[in-house]
Amino acid sequence: MQAKNKHKGFTKVALVGSGLILGLMLSLTYSAVAEKMTKQQFPIDDLRAFAEVFGKIKSDYVEPVEDKKLISEAISGMLTGLDPHSTYMDPDAFKDMQAATQGEFGGLGIEVGMEDGLVKVVSPIEDSPAFAAGIKSGDLIMKLDDTPVKGLSLNDAVKRMRGKPDTPIVLTVLRKNEPKPLTFTLVRAIIKNKSVKYKMTEPGYAYARVTQFQEHTGEDLAKAIKTMHDENKGPFKGFVLDLRNDPGGLLNGAVGVSAAFLPKDTLVVYTEGRAADSKMKLTVNAENYVSSSTTSDYMRKNNLNPNNPLSYARAIADNDYINDLPADLKTVPMVVLINAGSASASEIVAGALQDHKRATLIGIRSFGKGSVQTIMPMNNGAAIKLTTARYFTPKGRSIQAKGIDPDYIVDDGTDQSYNIHEADLTGHLSNPKDPQAGVAKKPDAPTPAKDAAKDKLNEKKYAEPVGPIEPASKEDLQFAQAMNFLKGKPVVVAEPAKVEAAKVDVPAAK
Repeated sequence: MQAKNKHKGFTKVALVGSGLILGLMLSLTYSAVAEKMTKQQFPIDDLRAFAEVFGKIKSDYVEPVEDKKLISEAISGMLTGLDPHSTYMDPDAFKDMQAATQGEFGGLGIEVGMEDGLVKVVSPIEDSPAFAAGIKSGDLIMKLDDTPVKGLSLNDAVKRMRGKPDTPIVLTVLRKNEPKPLTFTLVRAIIKNKSVKYKMTEPGYAYARVTQFQEHTGEDLAKAIKTMHDENKGPFKGFVLDLRNDPGGLLNGAVGVSAAFLPKDTLVVYTEGRAADSKMKLTVNAENYVSSSTTSDYMRKNNLNPNNPLSYARAIADNDYINDLPADLKTVPMVVLINAGSASASEIVAGALQDHKRATLIGIRSFGKGSVQTIMPMNNGAAIKLTTARYFTPKGRSIQAKGIDPDYIVDDGTDQSYNIHEADLTGHLSNPKDPQAGVAKKPDAPTPAKDAAKDKLNEKKYAEPVGPIEPASKEDLQFAQAMNFLKGKPVVVAEPAKVEAAKVDVPAAK
């Protein structure tokens, strides 16, 4: 997620995952960090201990180790020990991340973390080799070609999975409830991650899917809406916004998507952290969603002074893509689809639309990442991604380690046992509104009936891995229930939904 110009130097990111997208994500810079640190009282005794360990490794380790490697690994360990989302990016990883948020990068298309020494899949990126092959959230990668993952760092594993386009790699994967490891042969590719996909599913009913929140996602959604509106030749009867398996991304993209459906100056999200610049209230206001690169390009092309507030205001106003949207978009009956892969920026949008009773949520509980990361470039070309704030929905809900409950709980008809949530990640932040959220509960005592059910499950024969269900197709059960709701038909639910805090009154479809 990205804060706007009044927070220059930072890029605010709310992207799920403790690791890197294989081929990867983005961020930006901040130079005042060193100045802040000089004002802190350094722990001299602890730094002496660090220097002592450093010296012992240099003198006594079985093989010579470069100073650069030791320092880099120490920084990496310092950050990854904080929470699952703070991390150190070497110059190559930082460049990959920048490319990813621009919408094009090379790799397999997997967002990953580390668990028990194995690479854990957080989410496959739509239209990537991993997505097409059937890699799923929660999969544990145990081998890369013939190389065991155990013993590799996350960065090392990521580097092995990168490579030239059109070159193959074999992933050996452990999957929950599968009796033996699965093997996938993937071919590396340049991933062109189109963040917005759309279509008129039938006359009067619009469908838009956001796969990741990039710098221009809000603008791309606005263009898609205008195209569908022209095609429909009149007001929509219903609108489905699909945020399933969207791992998050840039903050301005989340605000821009929300702004398309909410009135001007409506609160979308607010953040709270220790630093003054981590406290923000982001409303439906163009300066909170028009991208900084768009305004910079506009001022350069029109020879406007970037330091002149009037020039900046003009650039923002002239590039406010929400102004051109059809008026009926603010009131059309609307459904938002979410699942366990909907994280961070996706949850911000879903939470805002739910709190303001603007949309009905259908699906299953979301991932539960309620923190914001700031990307801080370093002088050596590397960068750190540091958790600097928690975010809250307009009515003050924290979804950290808790997620957002839909108004109608509807499974997608597939095995959900591989789903993971923020609460499953080691070292996740606590929920300030609900300290017990995400706390591991004592498992129920085994019973003969449970043991028999487990044995039956283990005896089940599993089919070979197949690709995922095409969204908004006839096989998409959650989408079918969204259309039922919009048409006033009964919605088939798994169980009564329990919406935390601000209970949403589900409006009847018109």
